[in-house]
Amino acid sequence: MSDNTAIFIRVDIDETVQDDSELCKLLIESCPVDIFQASDSGGIETIESNLDECTLCDICVEAAPGKVEVVKLYRGS
Repeated sequence: MSDNTAIFIRVDIDETVQDDSELCKLLIESCPVDIFQASDSGGIETIESNLDECTLCDICVEAAPGKVEVVKLYRGS
């Protein structure tokens, strides 16, 4: 992610997710605050302006174990 404007979190997405259209669709549809969107290349990307709306519900982490990580920036993680 370049030009990250988020203050509280960063969402790291493993590159292998980009090739899994079903998982991309699941992540986009399941996020209650619309952090994810389809990328021009057919994968997934974060919507930078929505990152700080994250409720830390972990739906994305549970949907893609080991492939999506919510990094809490306020903890120095």
